Amino acid sequence: MNENKKAFAGDKKVGESILHSPEKKFIDKYTPRVPKFLETYHLTYMTIPWSILIIAFGFLAQWNIHWLWGMSMCIFLQWLTDAFDGAVGRYRNTGLIKWGYYMDHFLDYIFLCSILIGYSLLLPDNFKYLHFFTFALLGAFMVNAYLSFAATNEFKITYLGIGPTEIRIVFILINTFLIIFGKTYMTWSIPFVLIGALLGLVVVVYRTQKYIWKLDMNIKANQK
Repeated sequence: MNENKKAFAGDKKVGESILHSPEKKFIDKYTPRVPKFLETYHLTYMTIPWSILIIAFGFLAQWNIHWLWGMSMCIFLQWLTDAFDGAVGRYRNTGLIKWGYYMDHFLDYIFLCSILIGYSLLLPDNFKYLHFFTFALLGAFMVNAYLSFAATNEFKITYLGIGPTEIRIVFILINTFLIIFGKTYMTWSIPFVLIGALLGLVVVVYRTQKYIWKLDMNIKANQK
């Protein structure tokens, strides 16, 4: 099939994360039990209230760090609704593939922004520039995924065994450490997060461009 005529594959994710197997078993088991009144688009839209609540809990945590438990709960609930929105659509044959791709991943971006905004409210002013770089690096992973999909028609959001589920767990762990050890933990840990994210991004971009280069060379070879 011609590369330009491939069917849209935004609903088919490529690659498996560390937690892919248990996560898939959980989703397959409980998808038939999702209440009938909850449709796939309802679950997709639930990211909006979760994101608003995350910012609210980040704001409240300025005075009582234990409000971060609320943020962690919202992160978990966003995983829950995000995990089942596509599964419900496939199970009931009510899914909107292109709409789901667009809205689901646009709201994923909103969700990421809400977490980082929530954290920014806790940071001392002299550390907020580091927060900006963290946002830029994490956003770069999303940009890489969408540009790669446009070039390959293969939607990959899992890299080096790390996907959205694992990232959510990292945020929950950060919240837990903040509650236990206080804001001091956050200020000295941000540079390490930045370094780790930068190194990971370099590896991901290198592998992605190498794969796309190979695809281009294969197309050229087939045209001869």
